[in-house]
Amino acid sequence: MQRRDFLKKAGMTAATAVAATAGIMGCAKEEARQEGPAVVTRQKFEWKMVTTWPPNLPLLQTGAERFAQRVAEATDGRLKIQVFAGGELVPALNTFDAVSDGTVQAGSGAAYYWAGKTPAAQWFAAVPFGFNAQGINAWFYSGGGLQLWEETYAPFNVIPRPLGNTGVQMGGWFRKEMRSIDDYKGLKMRIPGLGGKVVGKAGGTVVLLPGGEIFTSLERGVIDATEWVGPMHDLRMGFYKAAKYYYYPGWHEPGTTLELLLNKKAYEALPKDLQLIVDAVAAETNMWTLSEFDAANGAALQELISKHKVNLVRFPEKMLDKLRELAKQTLEEEADKDALSRKVHEAFKAFKAQVGVWGTTSENAYYNVIADKYKLKG
Repeated sequence: MQRRDFLKKAGMTAATAVAATAGIMGCAKEEARQEGPAVVTRQKFEWKMVTTWPPNLPLLQTGAERFAQRVAEATDGRLKIQVFAGGELVPALNTFDAVSDGTVQAGSGAAYYWAGKTPAAQWFAAVPFGFNAQGINAWFYSGGGLQLWEETYAPFNVIPRPLGNTGVQMGGWFRKEMRSIDDYKGLKMRIPGLGGKVVGKAGGTVVLLPGGEIFTSLERGVIDATEWVGPMHDLRMGFYKAAKYYYYPGWHEPGTTLELLLNKKAYEALPKDLQLIVDAVAAETNMWTLSEFDAANGAALQELISKHKVNLVRFPEKMLDKLRELAKQTLEEEADKDALSRKVHEAFKAFKAQVGVWGTTSENAYYNVIADKYKLKG
């Protein structure tokens, strides 16, 4: 049966199928019971969606565009979303405000960009030495993390959903070698979120820039270092032309979540089946994005090393130990800023302790076994 006939003749069946996927979202609101047969309205909706990402940026901007396309297909055109890159409709870092005040119905970015509005937001993007992608998805979908995220954004009339994950990022591009923690003193680095606060505590100067301004700032020496995402994006951005040293691992962003921002009024105006489709496509996009990153980063890293002769360097162990110590201090200080941040932080810590033993026993042990099988070709 074709999808068009299916949606016309069995709308409730479609909504039920989507609900099975969307059930992992763990939304705080319980679905109300309905008496009698359900009827799917044919009303059509047109939304605008803005992002924090540069135009055509793979997986971040193109992932938002793919999300919109999938929603249109799944709803048989009943919900169409026009996507704008950062700066095309509103400035990149005004994305949250545009969704909050209803200028647009949806947005995409990363939660740590909104720390100035609510400090608790930072825990839903990336926590230094925190969860990897698998861990943070477990927290969102099965550990109560999404409900806390919804609670954090509720005062702003915004509903959040995970919309992707970068996996473990790289540590960043540096114009000089980083031999000890003292090398952070006076260093001007583009690095957002809690990781940026750790760099600040180490003596660095944190600069927050949207993606489209990073390369020029690094090339001209306005900043001394930058992190972005990983090899695939870093190769495309051309950072190897402006900085000599490429450090790993990405202690500051071990599994960064990308977000879908939904204006509460616009979302709740949708019929229930369209709400479920939006949730389900967001969850599917979350999985797709991580898979794409994992598939592409290896080849890009090999090209950076073999073709562009990039110096791939691991952060010294003593530096990582000190950064871990500073991260712990930073998290406690941020958690003390308000009751909600403390609530989110304690929940994060508790779930990390819960899954940590299993991760050490399973994933970490396995990767240690196979580590010597994979070597970069110089």
